[in-house]
Amino acid sequence: MLSKLYIENIAVIERAEIDFHKGFNVLTGETGAGKSILIDSINAVLGQRTSRELIRTGAEKAFVSAQFDEISPNAASALAELGVELSEEDGYSLLLQREIRADGRGSVRINDRPVTIAALRNVGRELINIHGQHENQALLSTDRHMKYLDMMGGYAAQLAAYGALFQAYSAAQRELKQSKVDDAEKARRMDMLRYQINELESADITVGETESLKQRRDVIENAERISRALAAVHAMIGGGEDFDGAQSLVERCHAELFDIASVLPAAGELGERLSGLIYELEDISAEVSSLAEDNEFSPYELDEIENRLETLQKIGRKYGDEQEALAFLDKARAELDAIERSDELLEQLTAKVQALHRETVQAAAQLTALRREAADKFCEAVGRELTFLDMPRVILAVDIQPCELNANGADAVEFLISANPGEPPKPLGKIASGGELSRIMLAIKTVLAGIDDIDTMIFDEVDTGISGRAAHKVGVKLHEVSRSRQIICITHLAQMAAQADTHLLIQKQVVGERTFTSVRPLDFDERKQELARINGGDVITESMLRTAEELLNNAGFFAESE
Repeated sequence: MLSKLYIENIAVIERAEIDFHKGFNVLTGETGAGKSILIDSINAVLGQRTSRELIRTGAEKAFVSAQFDEISPNAASALAELGVELSEEDGYSLLLQREIRADGRGSVRINDRPVTIAALRNVGRELINIHGQHENQALLSTDRHMKYLDMMGGYAAQLAAYGALFQAYSAAQRELKQSKVDDAEKARRMDMLRYQINELESADITVGETESLKQRRDVIENAERISRALAAVHAMIGGGEDFDGAQSLVERCHAELFDIASVLPAAGELGERLSGLIYELEDISAEVSSLAEDNEFSPYELDEIENRLETLQKIGRKYGDEQEALAFLDKARAELDAIERSDELLEQLTAKVQALHRETVQAAAQLTALRREAADKFCEAVGRELTFLDMPRVILAVDIQPCELNANGADAVEFLISANPGEPPKPLGKIASGGELSRIMLAIKTVLAGIDDIDTMIFDEVDTGISGRAAHKVGVKLHEVSRSRQIICITHLAQMAAQADTHLLIQKQVVGERTFTSVRPLDFDERKQELARINGGDVITESMLRTAEELLNNAGFFAESE
């Protein structure tokens, strides 16, 4: 439930804080006072697309925040997916915030946590359902008709099962289409694959070979320097004809220490340590000799290495590094094998597509049956609401015609209405007026109100095209719906405003050369004044005030008796 809306620097609203309550909330005010700006602000804080033009003239940024209490399970689930957990400490309330800047940056937050616009939009659609004049026109779209009917039917599991089947069937169809290449294209592709496979197999690539060859090339190119260094080390360890090497000197040290070990035990311990050093020097000398032998190479080895590296570089330019080239080889082999076995695979894929088609058709037929059953209930329920809304002769019918399989089944769904007894039902767009569309949409929303999990519904000028008794009935209906969820309604009709639990007045004032808009709740006497203004204009008479008071006093009675 939306409990508080804060607006700053949005169009003509410099700053406004609005408290909403449970039940039926209405907003009234003179034309141009800023009622549509409130809807724009709510849309903005719900993550809908907005514009920098919304920022108040002279301001660098605008800000909107909305606080929600008593969050629904669906909204809580959407928040949990973002890692936003509601706590008992903050009363399980939710705070949405959006800043819109003139430089195009801006930011969005959920409970002070930065999130993306997309994340805000996902959460917002679980919190508020905004119904405006554009949605009346959307009622003329047959796509919406199927959506409403499916909501009424409550067969979400069957819809999901069908959706999975249709996706599998579509994927199999695409795979089959790709497999049905003509013989000439198939032959060209096989020639190319065989050439690539032969080229890669002939190259006999191994992972790490290029690096290993480069290292060997470096050794050969520095062979003379390496040989000198290894010879010098070997001589310094082993000695020569004219000098003692490190090993000989260490052995002499070892002998001297053991010679005095009988009188100086510590010397013996040092001698033991030198024993290990002697063995280590022997090993190092042997490994140096081995390295010197390995450093020997044929005069042709460097050319062979260069040729091999050139081959690998050529492969790399065409197929990528060694790992990628080997992966390409595996893929090419698999594709060639698939093409060579294409007749067999084509037969298997054809059988798979046929089997999935049968299953999909069966699932679509089940949806059709469920939709026809839902259509009867839907028409009956909407009919009751239309009768209440002063449209007793209007009959809603649901036309379900077969169509090609698609993501929603095999049905083309369209709402038809018969405006007068004896007239055949015709499409909504050809018969319904603006006022009738508003009441039909309200009837549909009323029927579906107990199905969805949206706690707050906003109706923007649902009274367009109606007046008198019909307006009163619409107000009573909104009051009735508000017993199970919060209703916020912008209206120009006193009959509807009188039914509200909370009445908010939007006022525009000009101070100096600037325009300001404020929103405030009205008490009983102020409501009388506002209802009288709506009915009669700027000149308010005692008779108008008495009529307004009568509307307010009788609102509860009529709401209960209808």
